[in-house]
Amino acid sequence: SYLEVLETVDSEEACNEIAAKNEVNQVVWKPLRSDSDEAKCIVKAPQPFCGKAATTRVNHLGNAQTDPLYSSRFHLRLPHFPSGDTKRCVLRVRYNITTGDYDHKNTFADSNGENSPVTNDPTVNILGGDDNLGLTLAINTAQFGRTFQDRSHIFKIVPRTEAMAGKFLHNLNGRGQRGNIVQNYPSVEYDFIPDQLTAKKGDLIHVQWAGYNTNPANRAGEGTDATDRNNFVQMAGDLDTSYPDKIEKSSFWQNVESLTAPDATPKDIAVAMASSGYYCGYEPHSTCPAELSLTGNTREELQGQLNNANASYRGHVLQVKEVGTYFYMCTRNNNFTNRSQKGSIVVKE
Repeated sequence: SYLEVLETVDSEEACNEIAAKNEVNQVVWKPLRSDSDEAKCIVKAPQPFCGKAATTRVNHLGNAQTDPLYSSRFHLRLPHFPSGDTKRCVLRVRYNITTGDYDHKNTFADSNGENSPVTNDPTVNILGGDDNLGLTLAINTAQFGRTFQDRSHIFKIVPRTEAMAGKFLHNLNGRGQRGNIVQNYPSVEYDFIPDQLTAKKGDLIHVQWAGYNTNPANRAGEGTDATDRNNFVQMAGDLDTSYPDKIEKSSFWQNVESLTAPDATPKDIAVAMASSGYYCGYEPHSTCPAELSLTGNTREELQGQLNNANASYRGHVLQVKEVGTYFYMCTRNNNFTNRSQKGSIVVKE
């Protein structure tokens, strides 16, 4: 299998040069098809990862039994496409379950029907012989060794700018959905992911989120019913507090720069992230038209619960320039005693 074919590369020498510079992918010059000798520069797919999933409490689709405790997750390294083209990708997530009641490695389709090692709702005599103590088991053979969940999600990977090349990029997203813990089960309420991010000085952090205006009606939450909203503001204190800091006092904004809007000031970035992109900056800049900035806005003002902002926001790719510990929150969804949408970013040398 392969990720892509570099059609513009027309020689083995040029392909080998790309391969020598690529630290992520295996790039080879070889025929693409078995029925043709025409060689192409092929970017091979990475080796699949096979690992044991984190253990969770039985009958509880929630926190994994790890140290520190966190909800079940998989850290995915996004594929790298040497062509630099925008790619439309599909993430497929499947939840499979097996049983130890038969040898699943050597049981195949010919073991169906009368040959099945298990039967529906069998009654088992636990005494045997002439004595009888039959107990009926709750077994549905259609549930054995099957896929319970199969979900596919579509996303795009866009090329990096020259300033982003070769740098480690962390993806900081919102997760969860509108509703309380009961309404959302087995999903979760609003949160950031990862909510405890550790980065190195000079790393990149892409803060972004996706949401909807079509959630089920009458679920617990702030703002207009059935809508998602998020924002990102630095907190005035640590994670035990509930108030955002003034932008001019926020150390985080003074210690980052945007690589998606290089001429945006710290105040521009802070305003955009606080307003979920409703204002593209405090003042106009190269990626922020005057009429969409806070000072030049020609629309209605931002509603305090972000009701007139967009549900999704591409955010900014930020480069962290200084070490430190930074705490942040979402002003709309963080609701003391009901739900906490906060996070921390720890930057080290």
